[in-house]
Amino acid sequence: MATIRTANAHWEGPLIGGQGKVSLDSSKIGTFDVDWPSRAEKANGKTSPEELIAAAHSTCYSMALSHGLAQAGTPPEAVDTKADVTFQPGEGITGIHLTVRAQVPGLSAEDFETAAQEAKSNCPVSKALAGTKITLDAALS
Repeated sequence: MATIRTANAHWEGPLIGGQGKVSLDSSKIGTFDVDWPSRAEKANGKTSPEELIAAAHSTCYSMALSHGLAQAGTPPEAVDTKADVTFQPGEGITGIHLTVRAQVPGLSAEDFETAAQEAKSNCPVSKALAGTKITLDAALS
């Protein structure tokens, strides 16, 4: 059965000098402020589309890797993934770098690297972002 998750954005004013809010409506966990400086300069307590993409990608990737490892008979004890999304004003999102560290008893570094690469290819968010260069640094911890 398909699921639908909803977020809403409200923006006021021009891009430069304007401001907005994004709400996570499905989970109802919050509404967050956004503006151009938080996207192109420093966050200053506000979020950006790139940070929201990073949150989605790191979560989806961790879930995909965990599932793949478990399906192969080597379930992880822990998976920690960081996603760095690079935004270049005038160009857009120029890359995503995933860094994953995992505790997987009994798994070789080589087999972990293979599983990590497969998760990068098969994670639904990675697939949705296929037009962006995605790099990976994967290691057992």
